[in-house]
Amino acid sequence: MQAVQIGRFGGPEVLQLTTLARPVPGAGEVLVRVAASGVNRPDVLQRKGHYAPPPGISEIPGLEIAGEIVDGDAQAMAAVGLHVGDKVCALVAGGGYAQYCVAPIPQCLPIPAGFSEVEAASLPETFFTVWSNVFERAGLQAGETLLVQGGSSGIGVTAIQLGRAFGAQVLVTAGSDAKCRSCEALGAHHAINYRSQDFVQQALHLTDGRGVDVILDMVAGDYVAREVQALAEDGRLVIIAVQGGVAAGFDAGLVLRRRLTITGSTLRARPVAFKGHIAQALRERVWPLLAAGTVRPVIDTVFPAAQAAQAHARMEAGEHVGKIVLQWP
Repeated sequence: MQAVQIGRFGGPEVLQLTTLARPVPGAGEVLVRVAASGVNRPDVLQRKGHYAPPPGISEIPGLEIAGEIVDGDAQAMAAVGLHVGDKVCALVAGGGYAQYCVAPIPQCLPIPAGFSEVEAASLPETFFTVWSNVFERAGLQAGETLLVQGGSSGIGVTAIQLGRAFGAQVLVTAGSDAKCRSCEALGAHHAINYRSQDFVQQALHLTDGRGVDVILDMVAGDYVAREVQALAEDGRLVIIAVQGGVAAGFDAGLVLRRRLTITGSTLRARPVAFKGHIAQALRERVWPLLAAGTVRPVIDTVFPAAQAAQAHARMEAGEHVGKIVLQWP
């Protein structure tokens, strides 16, 4: 099979299209002939040497795929109604930038009706992440206010749509007026240009001084202290990445007085059973919204797999709105 490998740690140019042996599925796994692979920020970190795959996981980057099941554990597949020939999308811990990829059966989901494989490949990483962190960890409820940092990212466009679909007031930050308009077109009630506006002041203004109930943060660093100021009583801050660094001096007294929760998580190293629980929740609660068109994939750019370096360069340029996807011949 063809696969994209990281030749050495460095810039996008270190990504190389090469020929490797196909992986072999084990117990509880399927082998998927990959039609499309999603590109995510963790792939960039892995390419730079900052995010190694868990032990025993393929060194090939890529955390989400869509394609056709061609082999696998027949008994385990039958137990969940999957068969060879089924079209699925899947969250994987690595190996997604390849023509064939092994995926744990509990982490596979049917491609929503009417969706292309490119659209389906844009779903798993962001939908698993947003559901787990915003709805399960932070417990966002209808009528509450959600602030999404980086609303035009793949995570951001998913959080906007799911937050709105489940009855929340959605505020976002983005780095340009054009990106703000894109976020509002997707359903954000208000978009804040963080380059020209103070998101704390704007969040307080837009909530009549009350603050927001949940913040989804991919920045961390000095944002944490400001986010604590923007939270309402009993507010919850969920950190899912540290693009701004790990140092986070904040007012602990404010945390006490407002009964705030500061939490965070990463998904890649969590066990299959945990990810399978998220997949089941998505199938029951979110897949019907996708099938109905209430929530939709947002694709920024599709690159041939051989142009993985260009895909990474676009992601690092920060101009994309939505997901970047690789397509396999």
